[in-house]
Amino acid sequence: MIRLTLRQMEYFEALAETLHFGRAAELAGVTQPALSSQIAEMEERLGRRLFDRGGKTVHLTEEARALKPRIDRVLAETREIEATARRGRASMEGRFRLGVIPTVAPYLLPALLPELRKRFPALAVELREAVTATLIEETAAGRLDGMIAALPLDHAGVSVEPLFEDRFFLAVPKADPGFISPPVPPESPALERLMLLEEGHCMRDQALAVCGSVRPAAMANYGATSLTTLLQMVAHGQGVTLIPEMARAASEAMPELRVVPFAEPMPARMLGFAWRRNSSRQGECRSLAEIVRGLALASGRAQQMDGEQDPQGDERQEANREGGLTVADAVGRDVDEGVHIA
Repeated sequence: MIRLTLRQMEYFEALAETLHFGRAAELAGVTQPALSSQIAEMEERLGRRLFDRGGKTVHLTEEARALKPRIDRVLAETREIEATARRGRASMEGRFRLGVIPTVAPYLLPALLPELRKRFPALAVELREAVTATLIEETAAGRLDGMIAALPLDHAGVSVEPLFEDRFFLAVPKADPGFISPPVPPESPALERLMLLEEGHCMRDQALAVCGSVRPAAMANYGATSLTTLLQMVAHGQGVTLIPEMARAASEAMPELRVVPFAEPMPARMLGFAWRRNSSRQGECRSLAEIVRGLALASGRAQQMDGEQDPQGDERQEANREGGLTVADAVGRDVDEGVHIA
């Protein structure tokens, strides 16, 4: 009888996802030799090769592709059993695998991670940053316990709870003399210079929707993988880009950038928290969603859009220092203090 271990299946899952032994070992939290040894033993027990190794590249064999859905189901059911066993014990403890899209993670996590560590010291958050489609697939399969992304999330396998609205602004080069005065109408010629994230990022589609009747000329020339890269390009005069309100403070801190509002009604995205339908951890997911909403409420509006003095500005700045949705410190500090980034 062939006996595979759960550890081997978890290592298989990590390698199938990353297609890189080093990154798979990091994801699984083990050394690369340990992971390679378990994969080799797994192949020996099955009597077939699961991964083709060619230099630095790794590919799934046909046998591995056929086996992968079954392993995914076994691991998902095992994790459900573990979650069920936690019932009756204190909530918010143990490992929680949270996925966050790249246009949210750098701005939400510096506030969220310290808050979770303060409230739930027994909770070990493991983070996964990826585009929406990947996070939905992994959440529905049980590889993630929950995810934060922009709505809508159309998948029958996940439940969704709205979080808060995140308005869009336009980042432009501060030294650009040709830029019109705000607020920016959706038909503004400035949007012809709009630069976008690459295919797969939901904010790319949202940016195109904001453009209205204007076709971005820069769209075909650029396809950045991160908002930070786009902002650097804008700072060097190569175009303009859309930013969410949660990134406004970080953008305005760049001396070469100017952040301007759109005309009313301002475009916005709605963020949501999602989890596997009928998950045994849905109560914890709803609690986490409530915490995220609380942080958004604490941060309030960063500034008045027309530049007037905000009468509640001092109170909001104090709320931000206490855990609002701002770019406080680097996410790396939270990682160094024990949060594992998958």
